[in-house]
Amino acid sequence: MTTNGKWETVIGLEVHVQMSTASKLFCACPASFGAAPNRHTCPVCLGMPGVLPVLNERALEYAVRAALATGCTINRKSRWARKNYFYPDLPKAYQISQYDEPYAENGEISIEIEGSEEPRRIRLERIHMEEDAGKNIHDARAGSSHVDLNRAGVPLLEVVSRPDLRSPAEAGAYLRKLRAIVRYLDICDGNMNEGSMRCDANVSIRLAGSEEYGTRTETKNMNSFRAVERAIAHEAERQTGLLEDGERIVQETRLWDAARGLTRSMRSKEEAHDYRYFPDPDLLPLVITEELVERVRATMPELPDQRRERFTADYRLPAYDAGVLTSSKELAGYYEAAVGAHGNAKAISNWVMGDVMRVANETAGEGEPDYAEIPVSPENLASLVRLIDEGTISGKIAKQVFEQMADGDEDPAHIVEREGLVQESDEGKLGEVIDRVLTDNPGQVEQFRAGKTKVLGYLVGQVMKETGGKANPGVVNRILSEKLGP
Repeated sequence: MTTNGKWETVIGLEVHVQMSTASKLFCACPASFGAAPNRHTCPVCLGMPGVLPVLNERALEYAVRAALATGCTINRKSRWARKNYFYPDLPKAYQISQYDEPYAENGEISIEIEGSEEPRRIRLERIHMEEDAGKNIHDARAGSSHVDLNRAGVPLLEVVSRPDLRSPAEAGAYLRKLRAIVRYLDICDGNMNEGSMRCDANVSIRLAGSEEYGTRTETKNMNSFRAVERAIAHEAERQTGLLEDGERIVQETRLWDAARGLTRSMRSKEEAHDYRYFPDPDLLPLVITEELVERVRATMPELPDQRRERFTADYRLPAYDAGVLTSSKELAGYYEAAVGAHGNAKAISNWVMGDVMRVANETAGEGEPDYAEIPVSPENLASLVRLIDEGTISGKIAKQVFEQMADGDEDPAHIVEREGLVQESDEGKLGEVIDRVLTDNPGQVEQFRAGKTKVLGYLVGQVMKETGGKANPGVVNRILSEKLGP
């Protein structure tokens, strides 16, 4: 993204992915979301004296999955480190993380940008494991704050990109792709509203064409893809204004204020030395064996890019359709179930990308749509498309039927029968209607015979109006053409 053609935006993202294990990273406490405050705690995650951490093997397997899916180099030996800082939501006053020896490095994630023929490959600097902190809850009305430590110790992956992103749109595409990957892997639900995925955006501005990076800021507190895009756009504009006015950009951490649509200063940006990292004395170096990697590799599912390629090959879908349908594991599964029930792959693709996704988005409101909760079953959507293909109903009537299906997932055939919506294909009855339409519209008839053939669409529309949308459009077009003559 360039500003005024003079400045270029440089973006790197640090994404925390909360792994969906049953228990925490170093203890047996439940890692589930939504319990009463401080119920999921024990001496280990509370940092009591004399306790020792024990690594969650399932979390390690999930971490290896993520590394394989993003093409990372998996370091056979890595090290745990203590990241020291004092904050109310960190009971130990340090966080077990990885510092200079992460378990995975140098991967990439490809993203598709509208208007670009080739995907953009965004390099990953590293992925490392760490435990989550707790959560501060601020009650402005009461003037008090509380700490919930249920989240303390929940396993995280921190996915750190290189500064390869250049616009809010690219950042949004990258986040959506990363979310799709972790959901396909079944290692995270990707719910940003619940904090399962959290993103910090490093943003800087430099002169277009320059190789040197500018001073960056880190923006936090963004709980949706749209919020990330808006925050980056605002921060780029803010920094550009400062540089244009000859002012200096301060390296700092900023918070996104969604209500006001701006970022505001939180604290000076920490560097690695501020955290006083050192190897954790309670944990041995992490050794990832070849046997573990191969065991995990054997269980890897089909990933979004692979599924997209299969959709274009097996269902003969355009690349755009395949990209949209595979952007969500649940949406792709829904589509395949519908095609399995009725094989018109392109027609079903059109319905899924149109009315099905519209209903899902309307249900979600401001949040991300949940394609696992689509109110119309894939089998009933397939039945609707079959009714169109068989000529039982028209496409226009199908739209009306779908709206009723979305209210209760009723079999479309029952709706068509109950409402009397069967398409009229009787040529005798349609001929009578067409004769009336031609009599009532002599001007349009003359225009057609004078060579203005586009007026045929108007006449078809009048017939459809007369029949309440039930006339078979193909039959109507043929009879009209015959009656109007060459």
